[in-house]
Amino acid sequence: MNVVSRGRPEVLFPLFAKLETLKGIGPKTAVHFAGLHIQTPRDLIFTLPTSGIDRSRKSSLRDAILPGVVTVEVEVGIHVPPTQKGRPYYVHVRDAELEFRLVFFHARGDYLQKQLPTGQRRLISGKVELFDAKAQIVHPDHMVPVSQAADIPEFEPIYPLTHGVTQKVMFRATRSALKQVSDYDEWIDASQRKKAGWPDFLTALKTAHAPGSMKEIAPTTPARERLAYDEMFAHQLTLSLARASVRAKPGIASIATGRLQSKVLAALPYRPTNAQTRAISEIAEDMGHATRMNRLLQGDVGAGKTLVALMALLTAVEAGGQGVMMAPTEILARQHMESLKPLADDAGIVLELLTGRDKGAERKAKLDALATGNIHVLVGTHAVFQKDVTFHDLRLAVVDEQHRFGVSQRMELGEKGEAVDVLVMTATPIPRSLALTQYGDMDVSVLDEKPPGRKPVATATVSTARMDEVVGKLRAAIQAGSQAYWVCPLVEESEVSDKTAAEERFKRLRAVLGEDAVGLVHGQMPPAEKDAAMAKFVDGKTSILVATTVIEVGVNVPNATIMVIERAEGFGLAQLHQLRGRVGRGEGASTCLLMFQEPLSETAKRRLNILRETEDGFRISEEDLAMRGAGDLIGTAQSGLPRFRIADLERQTALMAIAQSDARALLNDDPALTSKRGQAARVLLWLMEQDRAIRLLSVG
Repeated sequence: MNVVSRGRPEVLFPLFAKLETLKGIGPKTAVHFAGLHIQTPRDLIFTLPTSGIDRSRKSSLRDAILPGVVTVEVEVGIHVPPTQKGRPYYVHVRDAELEFRLVFFHARGDYLQKQLPTGQRRLISGKVELFDAKAQIVHPDHMVPVSQAADIPEFEPIYPLTHGVTQKVMFRATRSALKQVSDYDEWIDASQRKKAGWPDFLTALKTAHAPGSMKEIAPTTPARERLAYDEMFAHQLTLSLARASVRAKPGIASIATGRLQSKVLAALPYRPTNAQTRAISEIAEDMGHATRMNRLLQGDVGAGKTLVALMALLTAVEAGGQGVMMAPTEILARQHMESLKPLADDAGIVLELLTGRDKGAERKAKLDALATGNIHVLVGTHAVFQKDVTFHDLRLAVVDEQHRFGVSQRMELGEKGEAVDVLVMTATPIPRSLALTQYGDMDVSVLDEKPPGRKPVATATVSTARMDEVVGKLRAAIQAGSQAYWVCPLVEESEVSDKTAAEERFKRLRAVLGEDAVGLVHGQMPPAEKDAAMAKFVDGKTSILVATTVIEVGVNVPNATIMVIERAEGFGLAQLHQLRGRVGRGEGASTCLLMFQEPLSETAKRRLNILRETEDGFRISEEDLAMRGAGDLIGTAQSGLPRFRIADLERQTALMAIAQSDARALLNDDPALTSKRGQAARVLLWLMEQDRAIRLLSVG
């Protein structure tokens, strides 16, 4: 392993040197490059052109489509300096058929006389416009003697820019950086490269930086696709190494006997779906191995994750251990407790709840019972992290709603037991490419069927102008015994907060529907008040619950059949889908009303239409990704999502899946990356700045 610990391979030194080592970049320009997140030649080679300009030569402007960029050979005519300050400087020129002029503002006459001597021939390239019916080029991009025609590329790549960095500077800098790249050994599987028709790394880089047309800038070109794959492959190698390091730590085999599980299954009023049965057996198999489980359970709203989680917890108990289930909020922890309690009673196990509210003797009694093994399964919030919480024999931790929990917290939880298996549940369907990118170190079980009895939810859109009509219909529905949620708009940085918006709506609905009919829940309420308002709604004491998005995840009231979302155009697709999932849980037919304020943007229209068309959370999440992009979808900062320079998560999902299976296959055959291809893969990891992977290798 010492190859890695010695540090970056020498062959990569030039790419990680300072920018000033490149031709034409001084300290000042190097500072400007930081605006593009470019600090080394390595960053430059992975900054590809985003578009291009056709500069192929024309014989005359007559052949050009105006306004547009034209490259043409001209004979320089007379110079007309400005007669007044602030006026432009003109140079008249003639091509093979037409006369036109070049226009310069704030020009230095002596410089232009030198560049464009009267009577000489020059190659000019720039944007031609018509002014007073006369053709002109203002500040040409290129003016060179005909002998230097090769200096103007036929198709000029256009790079992203920042203050202080021009196209010319960028072009020269990338050319200089490309000279620092060597011909590295191949890290991609030979059969994969052949099948995809990809060039080698160096050729791919040079080709991507010198496109011959707009077509060659597309991410599907072999050169660009290869470079995107390199980024994804390095990322998946890192995740696969992390997965291997978790598996390398000793675990404890928790073997299911079925003794407790069979009691629960016998008591269920329905049969589990095929997806649930599949997930239960995948988890049981993982837990039965002496390696640690690190699995993601992904299920759409109402797909029955709770039953799967309970079966996993029962496996731990059947094997003589304990389990813990953690939720991000107290409301959710209590809900889990309530939904698990009857099933735990069927199995005959002891289930307890621990939250920050437990104090004094009651808390001590719970902790003692936990330490002696008298509590089999603990449900709680992050309060279970506290130092004084010790388990007798913790085997499994189930974490609900991964994105509210950081990776470091997941690891902290793993330290509560000798070798804890981890099952992460998420009710947010994640597009495949993001699941592979964000959770590539985990194995994934997907619940893609709804249990019997889940009714479809009728979804309609209605303008806020019809508010009175909506309230009238709501009055009729609650008089007939229905319950409804009314979700208030998300309020962004204005005088009004989400809380104020919710309180206003609460007051108005109470005035119309009666004091006792309406409850209120928002994020800034003290937990006790929030729980009390929720409890009244659950017990049917209030008919309408006015809420902010605190009810987005997990709240379960089967009698609630109406969901009104005010200013729905302001919410994300996945969030709207989650909110809609709060209804349709009981016997009655359910409705979701998306209220919008006109005029609607095209994006908002598309978003609301998708929700009307489908209840498939996975399809909705793919659409959400396409519309918002990966960074926005999960908030790149807290997601730990890599910032790819070339790879496009929205459009290259299939590549990510190939990269994952290839990375896992390589590590399976060569866990220490010591073969010829393994050594090449190490170079790739250094090149892609995957320090985490390199640390895992050096430790290994």
